[in-house]
Amino acid sequence: MFIITLLFADKTKAPPLMEGHKAWIERGFDDGVFLLVGSLLPGIGGAILAHEASRAALERRVDEDPFVAQGVVVADILEVAPGRTDARLAFLAP
Repeated sequence: MFIITLLFADKTKAPPLMEGHKAWIERGFDDGVFLLVGSLLPGIGGAILAHEASRAALERRVDEDPFVAQGVVVADILEVAPGRTDARLAFLAP
């Protein structure tokens, strides 16, 4: 499982790239890789919970985000090895 943070580097570049960024997020959900996407408050960027991908595949996917490619955000990928989960998240357990 992975937690991806996307911290704003140059928010002023975001508006013309927003539709491409939204389409990139939609592909992540359609491909079954993204489980959750949300904003980091107060307006500092976004976060994604991802699974069912290798780190290398996820790095390639993140690099395809227009926000990453154009320097709107800086991405960081944290890998988490779940040791214990609530029953609602049992699908994430090893």
